[in-house]
Amino acid sequence: MTITKMSWRPQYRSSKFRHVFGKPANKENCYDGVPITKSVQDNQFCAVNPRFVAVVTECAGGGAFLVLTINHTGKVDPHHPRVSGHRGNVLDIKWNPFDDLCIASCSEDCTVKIWDIPKNGVLRNITIPQKELQGHSRRVGLIEWHPTANNILFSSAYDYKVMVWNLDCPEPVIKNPVKTISFHTDVVLSMSFNTNGSQMATSCKDKKIRVIDPRSGTLLQEGKSKSQKVHKVMFLGNLKMLFSSGASMWNNRHIALWDQEDLSQPLVEEDLDGSTGVVFPFYDPDTHMLYLAGKGEGYIRYYEMNSEKPYMQYLNEYRSHLPQKGLGVMPKRALDVNSCEVFKFYKLVSAKSVIEPLSMIVPRRTEGYQEDIYPMTAGNRPALSAAEWLSGQDKDPVLISLKPGSKPEELYPELTSGKLSKNSLDSNYTQTRSESNTLNNNIPDKTQNALSNGREPCSTPKNDNELLQAFYRQQEEICSLKEALAQRDVRITQLELEIRNLRNTSTQNPPRTPSPNPHPASTPPPPEQLPLNSTPPPTEQFPLNSISP
Repeated sequence: MTITKMSWRPQYRSSKFRHVFGKPANKENCYDGVPITKSVQDNQFCAVNPRFVAVVTECAGGGAFLVLTINHTGKVDPHHPRVSGHRGNVLDIKWNPFDDLCIASCSEDCTVKIWDIPKNGVLRNITIPQKELQGHSRRVGLIEWHPTANNILFSSAYDYKVMVWNLDCPEPVIKNPVKTISFHTDVVLSMSFNTNGSQMATSCKDKKIRVIDPRSGTLLQEGKSKSQKVHKVMFLGNLKMLFSSGASMWNNRHIALWDQEDLSQPLVEEDLDGSTGVVFPFYDPDTHMLYLAGKGEGYIRYYEMNSEKPYMQYLNEYRSHLPQKGLGVMPKRALDVNSCEVFKFYKLVSAKSVIEPLSMIVPRRTEGYQEDIYPMTAGNRPALSAAEWLSGQDKDPVLISLKPGSKPEELYPELTSGKLSKNSLDSNYTQTRSESNTLNNNIPDKTQNALSNGREPCSTPKNDNELLQAFYRQQEEICSLKEALAQRDVRITQLELEIRNLRNTSTQNPPRTPSPNPHPASTPPPPEQLPLNSTPPPTEQFPLNSISP
């Protein structure tokens, strides 16, 4: 097999993605003041889903990461609550692809932990995980979720082992993985899955690429390039090819394409440049576009992939003076299809403590949904349960359409209201606490005002400030009404108890029956009835001393 060399500027070929360009967010839509970790691990340190942005932060005395709502842009509070349950530095984080409120993290403390994030955001420090996975003997550097099976997680550590975990177990601490893959001879540097998750590719520090059956743990293919030290490897969707990035024998950055059925030698390979940063590959199977981002630089190159020669078609590159430490990728189901957004990065700029959203846009003359660039894509529903996958079943991902109006019902409708949602969730958690304290001190007055019908009529807000003030007033009234209802419930309960006590008292002490003589002996009888013209008889006189004592 002859190895084809890729040229930097191949001949022009017609492509609908020829003019894709990167559009960075403006300053108001960035996340400023984020203490990004200083770890030298070659990971992304950032994970994104349609609801949250998670980033590993610098932390003393343990490991922590920050979870922000997707609309919590602008300046981030330096005392914002964190997820801080690890005893060592956090090395990798990944959101569950089928649950936007579940995230996994691995750490130098040799554990993997699963966290439940409140739907309103992290309002206080979270230190107790939902589950803890204990099995590795050295620090855990990589975690990956299965692409189609629910609650199946893979972890790789510096003990050269890859472990498969079933999170459907009811125990909070899981010590026995369902499978341990232990034929790697050095540290595993990356893991990737094919479309249905039936095969897993790994790159190892021993310079070898391996294709593994993740369910049985058997080795299917193994290859090694004579001219490349592999850092990252990735399946290219349904193209039946693997892409690898690494360093050549001359220490240049090197990329190569492999046939996943034959890893004896690469199909094509090429030196990129003389930089030393690791190249992170990102592949979009819907558009067949491959993005290459170098660690420590501001460039992102993108190519269009094909199953036929020349396999890789160079499109363009995005240039920025801000170097990236890592990149998070937004799932396709949350892209802005009306602006022709086909990919979205969240770029970590550690030099400025900023997370910068970066949208890849296909320029079109007409605005709105363009059906030709948005085929059916993987959704957030699992195709298999963990038990089904472990029993031997394989299924392709459940696909959804990105066309407006054809999406499944919105799980988090409050996030579609822009800046209002940002302030209504975790960006004002300190203000919410102070307002709740004020409400507790002034419940009667505020309750009376909230329940009165003589409120001032609401006027239409004219700017963001008036909108926020109206929102805060509405929240205050809602809290007051809830407190009033709670007080009424307490009063109703008290009245019911009083009525019950009265009934019990009346049952135990019945009323006395009247005596047959209505006049007691101590009271004189009533005088006899006399005719009107008669005079009463004289009263008999008794001497005082004649009365016996």
